Amino acid sequence: MRLAKIRVLLADDHNQMREYVRGLLSADFCEVVAAVGDGQAAVDAAAQLLPDVAVLDISMPILNGIEAARRLQAVSPTTSVVFLTVDKDRETCRAALETGAQGYVLKPRLGTDLVLAIKLAKEKRRFVSPGCE
Repeated sequence: MRLAKIRVLLADDHNQMREYVRGLLSADFCEVVAAVGDGQAAVDAAAQLLPDVAVLDISMPILNGIEAARRLQAVSPTTSVVFLTVDKDRETCRAALETGAQGYVLKPRLGTDLVLAIKLAKEKRRFVSPGCE
């Protein structure tokens, strides 16, 4: 019996990063149901697709990731949010997690942390990359 893949929405304004993460996740246990380049597109896609987990960059056009996470959870309350970002300062991490997000992964650690963060987020458990003070 095959386990159902975790349905992931990916939002990052850098095309190369989106494609790299899509490849990483698709090779594992995830089905990337959408990959978008801005926060509003993430909210719209979540409302339509109801993914299990949304992986959001913080710095994006139209809506930043933190605002997108707030709106996303209003339109798709069962979707867990994992931030994937270069921002490791305490204030940004705290603001991101205060949206109700389950994960905060630093981009330099995405190879080791993102898969774990998504698995935990699906179970409504929290993961924060080491180094996010």
